Amino acid sequence: MAEDRSNANESANYEALSREFMDILAKNQETLKKMMAAPQETLASMMDPFNVMDSFVEGTKQLAGNPEKLVKANLELWQQHLDLWEHAAKKMLGAETEPVATPEKGDRRFKSAEWDNNQVFDIIRQSYLITSRWLTKTMADIDNLGEEDARKVQFHTQQIADALSPSNFFLTNPDVIKETVDSSGQNLIRGLNNLKRDLEAGDGQLKITMTDQDAYQIGKNIATTPGKIVFENDIVQLIQYEPTTETVFRRPLLIFPPWINKYYILDLQPENSFVRWAVEQGYTVFVASWANPDSALSAKTMTDYLNEGVLESLDAVERATGEREVTTIGYCIGGTLMGAALAYMAATGDDRIKATTFFAAQMDFSEAGDLKVFIDEQQLESLDKRMAEQGYLDGNAMYSAFNLLRANDLIWSFYVNNYLLGKDPLQFDLLYWNSDTTRMPRELHMFYLREMYLKNNLAKPGGIEMDGVPIDLGKVQTPIYLQAAREDHIAPYPSVFKAVNLFSGPVRFMLAGSGHIAGVINPPAANKYNYWMNEEQPKDLDAWVKGASSFPGSWWNDWHSWLREYSGEQVPARIPGSGELDVIEDAPGKYVLTRS
Repeated sequence: MAEDRSNANESANYEALSREFMDILAKNQETLKKMMAAPQETLASMMDPFNVMDSFVEGTKQLAGNPEKLVKANLELWQQHLDLWEHAAKKMLGAETEPVATPEKGDRRFKSAEWDNNQVFDIIRQSYLITSRWLTKTMADIDNLGEEDARKVQFHTQQIADALSPSNFFLTNPDVIKETVDSSGQNLIRGLNNLKRDLEAGDGQLKITMTDQDAYQIGKNIATTPGKIVFENDIVQLIQYEPTTETVFRRPLLIFPPWINKYYILDLQPENSFVRWAVEQGYTVFVASWANPDSALSAKTMTDYLNEGVLESLDAVERATGEREVTTIGYCIGGTLMGAALAYMAATGDDRIKATTFFAAQMDFSEAGDLKVFIDEQQLESLDKRMAEQGYLDGNAMYSAFNLLRANDLIWSFYVNNYLLGKDPLQFDLLYWNSDTTRMPRELHMFYLREMYLKNNLAKPGGIEMDGVPIDLGKVQTPIYLQAAREDHIAPYPSVFKAVNLFSGPVRFMLAGSGHIAGVINPPAANKYNYWMNEEQPKDLDAWVKGASSFPGSWWNDWHSWLREYSGEQVPARIPGSGELDVIEDAPGKYVLTRS
């Protein structure tokens, strides 16, 4: 009887699995029909969305044109595999032998003990590492390949190598095999349900769930620092935070986050909120919460974001506090706008900003990192056509592009966890924020990509105009604190450093540990990472790095020591709504709640 029940359970599992497979196949057929119904031009774009095929064709041509180098590379690959089989034979005989290839430090794909203890999986792993490293090295060493083609070939070759990792496949991942046996295949059923959920969430495109979406509620357990909305227009709501000290610095602090994401990266939870910490240091903090634009805002330009975002917010801060002079922060693309705004204000005689901080913000985009892979004239034309109908770029497009920059961490690890292991992702505030995507207005986004990334015109005196005013960063005399992060893959620190030589005023460059987010959001109480400072502040990056000293923990206190010198004397704390501006609503406000 027990055997009959076991057989019945297995049969039920197989039937359930079959039903889920059929459901997914039906869903995929619907998606395929939508794709095939698209115009031929759109289909061509889908086949090569990153305009990379010509680069690979040129790379292959150059490889074939140098047969000696190609033969040498293949002999090296062959020799490494021979070394691997020699290693495997010795290990089978019980001899001590060093592996031919080992994962890089921090590579979490092979953290299971089975990759070391089971010789079959050890050989699979080493074979993959040997071959993938050979492939990426060979494609990176192609001679006579243009800079743009070389960048595309290297980046997308790495994407291929990452995708083919044995950890991503059922039969070559020991954890997945074990989970399948232990759960009698229930992990696969759960995984298929997760896959269907994510396809539906992405309307036929895969939008991987990275964290429990029900674990956080904006304004309840995330973005909770008390404050009020005291000003709003079409593109921004201005939050004024409630003071926690009896006195504050005279000059308010006005923060412009990136509009590519929502502002609450700076106010995740109390223990890691930069906003809350800055309020506790005695600053009157204002934050711009950008609108999540729809078709009605499609024609908004960079000049509109200057006028309605920066300048009107400055006016609002003065009405709210009675103070004309302020200090500011610009984060990422918000920092790029802030840099252009400083140049505009310098050209028009507006001296309200007395000190500015940049978080991971680029002014010179000549070495802007892997994001440039997605930006050439053909890709921009295709992108513009995609935005033409609705007037904006859907948030999922930017989300997917940023995830590709760290595919193993932000794509494949969740692919394995969600779909192969059939597990639910953990609760993580940062990943909730990362998944809360925003749309991009068509005119603004095209201007930013074409003028900054493609043409690098912001770095050229008069290269762009805003409201008819030529923008020249060299006219900016404002004292600047320039933060960059050592492992930033979005705004690489050599690119950020270039601003040191663009502005004419004093610049304090600081290099933080970690990356684009954790390099910024690193509260002192966490005692994590470190930062580097060179008090001599040389204008050459190599000299700066060579002479820099490392300091443990957060850089926030160094920044505070710098900024308070520009923030004026202590005055009685200001309560939101006590000035000329009435309270509109409680923070975090309605703009941040608009989902894409």
